[in-house]
Amino acid sequence: MDLKSSAEFPFPDLLKRAKTALSNSYCPYSKFSVAATLLTEDGRIFTGVNVENASYGLTICAERSAICTAVSEGCQKFKAIVIVTGSGDECIGPCGACRQFLAEFGTDWDVYFTRKDGSYVKCKVAELLPLAFVPESLQKSNS
Repeated sequence: MDLKSSAEFPFPDLLKRAKTALSNSYCPYSKFSVAATLLTEDGRIFTGVNVENASYGLTICAERSAICTAVSEGCQKFKAIVIVTGSGDECIGPCGACRQFLAEFGTDWDVYFTRKDGSYVKCKVAELLPLAFVPESLQKSNS
């Protein structure tokens, strides 16, 4: 996965929305803010932020927050997700739980993780979670 220039970024509006949402992140414990903007196949846009909890296991990540919002609005087919962090100096990919959560909705859609300067890395969900356990895995085991 190669780092690309901000001039090449295909979804500047999604990036802008994610950067704006970053200030809504609730991260009093880690001080590590994350925001994600999700583009559905029908062109709808949903944004999520990380929300920490004193009981750390109850924390929800920005990626899952955005997906849950989309699903609650009837959307389950996604084209891309843009992830930004407050750290800014490096591209940081989703945690393992978020990778599995993304794969639940297909492995052939795009994930963009960005740095503060707008440079980014793009990959498919399948690249983030090779050999993913997906809904079709259950069908195979039940036959």
